[in-house]
Amino acid sequence: MTAVPPPERSPFLGLLPWPERRAIAEALRTETIGGLVLLAAAVIALIWANSPLGDVYQQIRDFRFGIPALGLDLSVGHWTADGLLAVFFLVAGIELKRELVVGELRTPATAALPVVAALCGMAVPAALYALTASLGGGSLDGWAVPMATDIAFALAVLAVISTHLPAALRAFLLTLAVVDDLGAILIIAIFFTGDLNFWALGSAFAGLAVFYTLQRFRVRGWWWYVPLGIAVWALMYNSGIHATVAGVAMGLILRTTLDTGEDTSPGARVSQVIHPFSAGVAVPLFALFAAGVTVSGAALADVFTRPEPLGVVIGLVAGKILGVFGGTYLAARFTRARLNPDLAWADVFGLSVLAGIGFTVALLIGELAFPGQAVTEQIKAAVLIGSVTAAALAAFFLRRRNKVYKRLYEEETLDADADGIPDIYRREPATGSRSEP
Repeated sequence: MTAVPPPERSPFLGLLPWPERRAIAEALRTETIGGLVLLAAAVIALIWANSPLGDVYQQIRDFRFGIPALGLDLSVGHWTADGLLAVFFLVAGIELKRELVVGELRTPATAALPVVAALCGMAVPAALYALTASLGGGSLDGWAVPMATDIAFALAVLAVISTHLPAALRAFLLTLAVVDDLGAILIIAIFFTGDLNFWALGSAFAGLAVFYTLQRFRVRGWWWYVPLGIAVWALMYNSGIHATVAGVAMGLILRTTLDTGEDTSPGARVSQVIHPFSAGVAVPLFALFAAGVTVSGAALADVFTRPEPLGVVIGLVAGKILGVFGGTYLAARFTRARLNPDLAWADVFGLSVLAGIGFTVALLIGELAFPGQAVTEQIKAAVLIGSVTAAALAAFFLRRRNKVYKRLYEEETLDADADGIPDIYRREPATGSRSEP
């Protein structure tokens, strides 16, 4: 009796379908530019906070304004964390919705590896932080700080080191960050919620229901959504739940599929308008007023001698590598996925190191975990040190493979007939790993 060969396993990190590649390329282009602005803002914050004008920096960051009658008398730093980052999470919600509906997360087969990698990349850093803090007799409150990956910062590092990372690796990194963002917002909503104001919370959910109804009945016009969105954000803030939850909720409600006669979906239209503001203004301004920590020999020593900041550094650097790489490798071994033969596990390892850059959301969770405490500045310093260390290690590992990446990049982008579609998508698929546009 002739044995039936097992079915061929689907390639992992293979060539992306053309529509998916176009959508991801557009998103990553904006994030890369925004990431460079983010890097500049972080450097300015560090220089400013440690200059003779450091007192001016603190005065501006702590200056309060708003509408006290609505419970919105906030400092500049608070407005950037609760207000501007809500825009960032709105974009993250739209991207998550797109991934779930038409992207890599739409089917269990394509979602399995990035989701497992992201979950392990959150769990292992948290566990290492908890272990470090416990052994050192420190607080466990900061367990969530090293969990998130900052996609903008990571892409800025790729731009600075001029690596030609293939589209599939960039897409994998984006999917990791999207799942990380979802995990972060769930953690913020569940573990960092103060005393609940049920009237405000119920009103916020009512506003989201109206938002959904407008989308369901295909109502168009920014004059409906902008005032409603601001009201939902203000109500969510006053409810005791972090206001950024409102942003991701509205992003998940926005429709990302096309109706007959539509060129772009509402989610895509909003993202096209808001994403540049989020990446180029909102996140850099948050970084400007969150990354300004005092750097001194004693402060740096505290990062490596106190259990809480040390746990953050270990979580970001070692935890992300062990979590993302280990989770991906084990998931691939226990599923039918096989690695793209043009790549190697060293490429996944380099990407895992890059995932240790946890700047924006890590700083936000650090402020929530230790509000008004002296250790907050040490946590911020630890996030900066851990992220810079991860960036330097990632640059080393990824640059070593740049010749391979450059060859794959040139194959992926070659368009000899100048028809706007790379030639690789015009070839007949030999193994099922190539996709038609």
